[in-house]
Amino acid sequence: MTSTPRSTAGPRGASGGAEAPDVDALLSAAVATLGGSRRDGQHVMARAVDAALATREHLLVQAGTGTGKSLAYLVPLARRAVAGKGPVVVSTATLALQNQVAARDLPRLADALEPLLGRKLTWQVVKGRANHLCLHKLEGGFPEEPALFDAPAPLPGRTVGGGGGAGSRLGKEVVRLREWAGTTATGDRDDLVPGVSEAAWRQVSVGARECLGATRCPQAEDCFSEGARERAREVDVVVTNHALLAVDSVEGRQILPEHDALVVDEAHELADRVTSAVSAQLSPASVSAAASRARQAGSDTGRLEAAADDLGVALVDAAEGRFPRGLPELVHLAVLSVRDAARELTGQIKPQPGERPTDAQQGALTMARAAVGEVHEVAERMAGGSERDVLWLSVSDLSSVPSAARRVLHVAPLSVSGLLREALFAERTVVLTSATLTTGGSFTGAAQSVGLQSPPSAGGPAWEQLDVGSPFDYPRQGILYLARHLPAPGREGAGSPVLDEVTELVRAAGGRTLGLFSSRRAAEAAAEVLRERLDVPVLCQGDDVTPTLVREFAADPSSVLVGTLSLWQGVDVPGPSCQLVTIDRIPFPRPDDPLLSARAEAVSRGGGNGFLAVSAQHAALRLAQGAGRLVRSTGDRGVVAVLDPRLATARYGGFLRASLPPLWATSDKDVVLAALRRLDAAARTAEDETA
Repeated sequence: MTSTPRSTAGPRGASGGAEAPDVDALLSAAVATLGGSRRDGQHVMARAVDAALATREHLLVQAGTGTGKSLAYLVPLARRAVAGKGPVVVSTATLALQNQVAARDLPRLADALEPLLGRKLTWQVVKGRANHLCLHKLEGGFPEEPALFDAPAPLPGRTVGGGGGAGSRLGKEVVRLREWAGTTATGDRDDLVPGVSEAAWRQVSVGARECLGATRCPQAEDCFSEGARERAREVDVVVTNHALLAVDSVEGRQILPEHDALVVDEAHELADRVTSAVSAQLSPASVSAAASRARQAGSDTGRLEAAADDLGVALVDAAEGRFPRGLPELVHLAVLSVRDAARELTGQIKPQPGERPTDAQQGALTMARAAVGEVHEVAERMAGGSERDVLWLSVSDLSSVPSAARRVLHVAPLSVSGLLREALFAERTVVLTSATLTTGGSFTGAAQSVGLQSPPSAGGPAWEQLDVGSPFDYPRQGILYLARHLPAPGREGAGSPVLDEVTELVRAAGGRTLGLFSSRRAAEAAAEVLRERLDVPVLCQGDDVTPTLVREFAADPSSVLVGTLSLWQGVDVPGPSCQLVTIDRIPFPRPDDPLLSARAEAVSRGGGNGFLAVSAQHAALRLAQGAGRLVRSTGDRGVVAVLDPRLATARYGGFLRASLPPLWATSDKDVVLAALRRLDAAARTAEDETA
């Protein structure tokens, strides 16, 4: 369920004129009703958020794992709501957390606070249009997607079920979607369980550019997306995600209702999510796809198709990587050709004089204009060569990818801090929160990434910072093992000494291990070695979808789960299934990462330390996220083993260690192995007693 019904106690803000209880009283009542216990850090945060909303001063607040930060910001928002001060927007990094806030946290809070507030808090989730069913497309208002019966790639080691081939499975998914469309109240893809493939979902959804809009679509009155946005204008809390926030604020699309207060949860992800939202790609394949859309709509696409071919020829001889001085001449000329052809074609995509297009024809025209218009905008941006943008060419080596799609031009902003400063902080009060908002013990990196000056007195919007700590006793609950005796990692990935060390640690832990690796190749190599040497179940990312693997890992304490980036941030497994977290190397970005290397060079040109400002900040944040997988409850015990000696020996090691939870640190392997054996024995005893 994604939203509450509109309150029956009256319109938003109606509270009978009574002053709401103070935020401490509300939080205590909510925690008591929900069966929790008092956490001092949660109260400190709630009071700070309440004060920030009252004084209109921005706030950066770090709330460690276990604080209960969602409740700590939702309670002040509820108090504000009954005072009739307008809606508040809550933005999360992912759709998963967005749904958690709306489907679990807000319903429980609304029930708990209704007796004290005099009415029930109301809320609404707002997502991008492509996350909702499009009724007009279901009714044949758009042309059918050409990939309906393309075979989706099966998971490694798995066959496509159903007995009728991949095309049959995809067709069945579309049939199920059409049946679901007649029963769903939300049209929200996340409410469809089990889900469907991306290819199937494309058959029943459209993007923002393709949508006809509320004034032109014959299904606008019943549109799921429009309905969610309309309800958002009448509720207390609007829950969205960073990508849509970027589209609304940075690109000025005005999707969200007017608001003067914003809470950004998982704020450490904001700059990266906004960067992704305002980045773009151009390739011969994307240009050809746009031409195909226009050809479907009856337009002459010869010039654009020729431009796509010219772009393909120009990219063949271009070097992979960043273009620090703009596009190479031949590539620049090809991009100009694409821009001009797309601009000309955009003006031609319209009904013939005197023709009255059918719904399907009008849909085809809309989709064609959207596709060709996007190609024009991207090509124009790339051809302009702004110093505020970074341009590069990527080349895929996957043989399964068609050759025309292997070479792709990219453009991304050098920085989004200026965009965020102007778009977010000028017109509203912003609270940014995360469990990992500081790096090196400082808020400086996080503040600067979103456009706030550090310290606040340096100019720009005024803001406060607060670290409320964590209820966990990290020095007593966990050990940080610094494997300083191992060799420094090379480019080849995890070498034999690291794999030997991992084997020893996992054997001592009796399984119970989350192995975090810097690359898929390293994770797969570790999984192969552990399967050969140990008699424990070893799960490797890619064997199945990640949520299934995490469930299996949590259910079997003797198992090991190894994987890459999404596991560094997305695993929450309290208890004896995760008593050891191994990290193969400090997660610095690749030296040839086009965007991050450009940002580091920009910092260095300005007189700063590009390595510390970009690479070390990136690594510190990822390390903190990875180490944070260990202690998820007050009863958790275990070891975080970092198998990269540079964390103990390099000059920047102190900065990185200061970004981690304050675990007790040691380089004595015998101490660590003995601790893991004791933990394993204690866990086995407890499991036998409860069996």
